[in-house]
Amino acid sequence: QVQLVESGGGLVQPGGSLRLSCAASGFTSDNYVIGWFRRAPGKEREGVSCISTGGDTTYYTDSVKGRFTISRDYTKNTVYLQMDSLRPEDTAIYYCAANQFRTSFESRFALNQGMCATHLSFASWGQGTQVTVSS
Repeated sequence: QVQLVESGGGLVQPGGSLRLSCAASGFTSDNYVIGWFRRAPGKEREGVSCISTGGDTTYYTDSVKGRFTISRDYTKNTVYLQMDSLRPEDTAIYYCAANQFRTSFESRFALNQGMCATHLSFASWGQGTQVTVSS
């Protein structure tokens, strides 16, 4: 059973930075996409960023491009979301999500076809970590 554990959330002032971590375990395949989603109060869950198996394919929603960076450390089975230049509108609960594939090609193809745009594409979810951007 896939387990995802997020950490790194907190309170930060506008313009500040945070790094979220998603520790992943229990995969039955070596090929999987991991993504970060967020849900702000009164809003729908939004895909923020995703990364493919090899880390060579990534996705960012428009509002975070140039400010957020997703990366993965294979030795630690951990995916990171570095968030810089944070804004009050980034305030939300951030969730880590994962979906497995048979091949790395399938994982990259799914990303390129827009799987990060919808939470319905992901089978496994973490509990979430709160990010609050406020002065």
